[in-house]
Amino acid sequence: MNIHEYQAKAVLKEFGVPVSRGVPILKASEAEAAAKELGGPLWVVKSQIHAGGRGKGKFKEASAGDKGGVRLAKSVDEVKEFSRQMLGATLVTIQTGPAGKQVNRLYIEEGSDIEKELYLSALVDRETSEIAFVVSTEGGMDIEKVAHDTPEKIVTFSVDPATGIMPHHGRTAAQALNLKGDLAKQAEKLIAQLYTAFVAKDMAMLEINPLIITKQGDLRCLDAKISFDSNALYRHPDIVALRDTTEEDAKEIEASKYDLAYIALDGTIGCMVNGAGLAMATLDIIKLYGESPANFLDVGGGATEEKVTAAFKIITADPNVKGILVNIFGGIMKCDVIARGVIAAVKAVGLQVPLVVRLEGTNVEEGKTIIRESGLNVLPADDLDDAAQKIVNAVKGK
Repeated sequence: MNIHEYQAKAVLKEFGVPVSRGVPILKASEAEAAAKELGGPLWVVKSQIHAGGRGKGKFKEASAGDKGGVRLAKSVDEVKEFSRQMLGATLVTIQTGPAGKQVNRLYIEEGSDIEKELYLSALVDRETSEIAFVVSTEGGMDIEKVAHDTPEKIVTFSVDPATGIMPHHGRTAAQALNLKGDLAKQAEKLIAQLYTAFVAKDMAMLEINPLIITKQGDLRCLDAKISFDSNALYRHPDIVALRDTTEEDAKEIEASKYDLAYIALDGTIGCMVNGAGLAMATLDIIKLYGESPANFLDVGGGATEEKVTAAFKIITADPNVKGILVNIFGGIMKCDVIARGVIAAVKAVGLQVPLVVRLEGTNVEEGKTIIRESGLNVLPADDLDDAAQKIVNAVKGK
C-alpha cells in the first residue's frame, strides 16, 4: 500500500525524523489559511499523487500552467493561484503514463534553503532477508539514472534484523554521503530513526529524495515516499486509515475485497489463473504469441465459486479486454469449482468476447463436463501452449 508524501512525513515525524512544516489541503479555498499558518516568505506547492517525477511533470489542462506539479511560491497570492490551477487538473509524469493522475490534494510546505541534495532509501532485500539502505551523493535525480551513469556514486549496506541498527551503519552512511562533524552525527541519528520506523510500521520501501543539507547545517527530509507490506496491514489500522482509494485502480480495489491478487495491465487478453508462478507463465506465453495480457489475476489455491465469479466480473469490466483465458491447474483448487464460477459469472454479466478455458488437475473431468454442457461458446484447450495460441488467434479474428 502506498501513501502520499504529506502522510509519509507525518509517519516519519512520529519517530523524530526531521521534516519541513507543511499543511495538506483539499480545496483551493484552504490555500490562503495554509500559507499564513506557515508564515513564508517562501512556500512550496506540491501535487499529491502516487507517482514520482511530479516536479518535471506536465498538466494536461492549459489552465493549470506549465510549471510542473511542484511549484515555488513567493507570496500568499501565488500559493492561492497555484492551488487553484493545480487542484482538479491531470498531472502527467514519467511514472503515471500518458493518462496521468488527477490532483485531488496539495501539500503547502515551507520553503527550504538548500545547500546540497542527497539520496537515501531503505527496502527489504529478499535475497538476504535483511533491510538494505541505498545512499548517494546525487540526490534529486532518478536513482536509476545515477545507477546507470555513475554506479560508483551509489553505496548500499544491509542491517541484520538479528542485531538491529548499530552505530557503524550510521557511520557508513555518513561516510558515503561525505558528511563530517555535526552532519555526520545527524546522519547516524537519522539512519537509526528510519530503521526503527521501517521495522515498526512494516514498510516495504522508504525513499527520501532529496535528503537535503540546509544552509543552516541541518539534515532534512525534503520528500518522502513510503510503501507498506500489504500482508502486515492488519497490524496497523492507523496506516490503513491513510489509504487513498482515488489513487488506485477501481478493479484492484474490488479485487482486494475478495482477497484476489489482481494487477491491471495494458493488454487485451484477460487472464484468470491459480498460482502466481502459473500466472506469470501465462502472461509470458501470451506475449510469445504476439498479444499482451490485460491483467495479472491469481485466484489462489482455495478459491470459492464466489471468488471465481468476482474475478470474472472484474476481468470483463475492463473495456480493453478483447478475449479471456482461464488457466487452472487444480491441486487444492478444484476444476469443477472454477467451472461453476465461470458459468455463474457468464450468466451474470454476459460474454461479449472469446473465452478459452484450460483445466487440469483435481476434478478436471467434472469441470470439463460442466463447461461442455453449459451451452456457452467456450473454446476448450488441452494445455497452456494450446490455450495461448487459441486465445491469441481468437482475439486477432483468426
